[in-house]
Amino acid sequence: MRRSFKFLLRPTSQQAAALAACLEDQRQMYNAALEHRRTAYHMAGVTVRYGDQSAELKHIRADDPGGQGRWSFSSQQATLRRLDKAFGAFFDRVKAGRTPGFPRFKGRGWFDTVTWPKDGDGCRWDSQPHHPAATHMRLQGIGHVRVHQHRRVLGTVKTISVKREGRRWFVVLSCDDVPAEPLPSTGAHVGLDMGVASLVTTSDGSHLTNPRHMQASADRRARAQRDLARKKRGSKRRRKAAARVAALHAKVRRQRLASAHKAALALVRNYDVIVHEDLRIANMTKRAAPRPDGDGGYLPNGGSAKSGLNTSILDAGWGVFLTVLAHKAESAGRELIAVNPANTSRMCSRCGHCAADNRLTQAEFRCTACGSSAHADVNAAVNILRAGLALREAAAA
Repeated sequence: MRRSFKFLLRPTSQQAAALAACLEDQRQMYNAALEHRRTAYHMAGVTVRYGDQSAELKHIRADDPGGQGRWSFSSQQATLRRLDKAFGAFFDRVKAGRTPGFPRFKGRGWFDTVTWPKDGDGCRWDSQPHHPAATHMRLQGIGHVRVHQHRRVLGTVKTISVKREGRRWFVVLSCDDVPAEPLPSTGAHVGLDMGVASLVTTSDGSHLTNPRHMQASADRRARAQRDLARKKRGSKRRRKAAARVAALHAKVRRQRLASAHKAALALVRNYDVIVHEDLRIANMTKRAAPRPDGDGGYLPNGGSAKSGLNTSILDAGWGVFLTVLAHKAESAGRELIAVNPANTSRMCSRCGHCAADNRLTQAEFRCTACGSSAHADVNAAVNILRAGLALREAAAA
């Protein structure tokens, strides 16, 4: 299996300045390469590709030894590949008829990662393995940087990325051949219904609480945002206020990820087969479509209510939870099945009758055909489990 390990870096002040300089030079290279492609196509109709720009790196480094020349050649190639990947995705969207989204120039706040494609080429993980105090990694042009390694790295380190999040620096190791850690069989199956009132409701009747981390910190974030709005653009105080806002959002992101890990681990430990809804979260959280009235105005479209629902869905972190659950299930040898969620909340799990009137309220389900009643989310989870087991049997047949 391929897995990533993320650790906090503890650079000195000089190393932090060097990391920032490396990031800035890589950003400028990305933007210059993008401008090169745009200009060549508009002025001469020439398509510039990754190979053409990579071949020019040698001359760029020779002309700027104190700037671009001090960083790893392979990391600069990775930056050019990143641009090439952005163009590839752009052309794929054009062919598919979707909104193209032409690659953009990266501002200072939109380029926060530098990648070294191979351990040992411009970087070295655990560069001082016998150091008695801490783990270190070596980066060309920066030196041996201390790493807060809170867990053991498994598998073979393939790529190394350094990422800036607010005022913190992290290293992300992408490793191959990570061994699986299978758990003993339990013989139990479960269906999961995703929600906002409860993050997950199982077919067994259990409810996993939705922590609502974003809502819990709403007052602090609002104060920090108002403080940021009062600062003069370009000032040092504004940069500090922006860092405080970013730190609050980063804390919410970490809390949400930690909650997802705990909830997913509990499910993986207790069940052999886990069935969940195949949700299209991006479609579910789109803005409400406008309703023109034909006279140049617009009719009410429930946009405020839809916006509140979108915020609640995103705060619950369904996507993060399902991603973590998939990784843990693969590592533990569990079976994960995604099913179409259509009508699972309207169908009676007892008699199979499907009608919108069955769902009386958000929490109450009463079948208009057989009269059975249950918690609406538990009823949906049972339907999800049955659909997943049917797919499993069909695949095995």
